[in-house]
Amino acid sequence: MVKRQEFEPILITDAPRSQDDQLHSRQVRYVVMMTIRAVCLIVGAVLVVAEVPMLWLWLPLCAIGMILVPWLAVMLANDRPPKDEHRMVNWFRPKPSTETGPRSLTAEEKPHRIIDAEP
Repeated sequence: MVKRQEFEPILITDAPRSQDDQLHSRQVRYVVMMTIRAVCLIVGAVLVVAEVPMLWLWLPLCAIGMILVPWLAVMLANDRPPKDEHRMVNWFRPKPSTETGPRSLTAEEKPHRIIDAEP
């Protein structure tokens, strides 16, 4: 990822998704996965009642779906987007010394574009 300079504006395409949007997408994903779990439970019950052939194969598949899907649903519902930078990275960087002067440019030194209204 390219590091953005202090004086560059933030583009809307670089903005992270809102917290509400992230929460809504995680809630929808959780409900869909719990629906899949319920379908596995219902299909397992129907298979037992109907005494279908190869029941020894279908029941474990439904059971795996009923056991793994809730675990995955909780893991994905608690997931968040990755951070841009790791917390520990600042521990290993040398601290800037005040003897060398300020590290940022003043307003007069910052490069800027001039847009002329007249041709």
